[in-house]
Amino acid sequence: MSLPADISPAVANALGYLQHHLQELTKHQNALEHVINNTLAGLTAQIQQLTQLMTSPAPAPTVALPPLTMSPPPVNPPSPVPSTPTKQRTRPKLPSLPDFSGERTSGRAFLNSCTLYLRLALEQFSCDEEKIFWTLAFFKDGRAARWSENLFRQEADTSVFPIQSWADFEQQFQSQFFLVNAEADAVNALEGSLYYQGNRTVDDYLDRFLTLVSNTGYTDPRTLVVKFCRGLKTNIQGQIATMSFR
Repeated sequence: MSLPADISPAVANALGYLQHHLQELTKHQNALEHVINNTLAGLTAQIQQLTQLMTSPAPAPTVALPPLTMSPPPVNPPSPVPSTPTKQRTRPKLPSLPDFSGERTSGRAFLNSCTLYLRLALEQFSCDEEKIFWTLAFFKDGRAARWSENLFRQEADTSVFPIQSWADFEQQFQSQFFLVNAEADAVNALEGSLYYQGNRTVDDYLDRFLTLVSNTGYTDPRTLVVKFCRGLKTNIQGQIATMSFR
């Protein structure tokens, strides 16, 4: 931009500063729009994946056909072949689980860790009783320790351990150590304003929002996008409203 020849140096400097400041603001706005575009694209992709997981039908069970019985033709006995040593498959070393105190907020995470360990180290357990006793070994404090102690007291009185199967153990664990109204609390949060971004970063807000969506079971992408945008900071909402999506 050319300036008049008779303009004073002070005015010229001020106009130059303003022009530079406007360029910096334009760069900052473009960068902010890029971050918001990426965040919305990631949210939309995750919502679509969540919707597909909730709506996709379960695979049909496969039916094993009975083997065909055919008499093999007579063959000459094979010549002995020297056996070669087979290379054993090594498994990754599994970390030990942390002690569990019985807090309901961490109950689901602890049971998921137990289930994962049992699946990866299935050969280490010969029956459900061993799985249950192994899990109870981490109940060393708080409500978890008192619950475990009560189970062994019942066994001492009746000579029979009160939980006989892993499925029964999971069911009782959920009733004792899972959040009671997780779904209802998540629905109330999303229908109110407690989940709004506030002073959190967009990433923290997105993580909390997806956790609430998972607990509520909401699947409509349009509803989720509206709720997500409604909870953003006002200035980010304004940026989104003026953006052109291509």
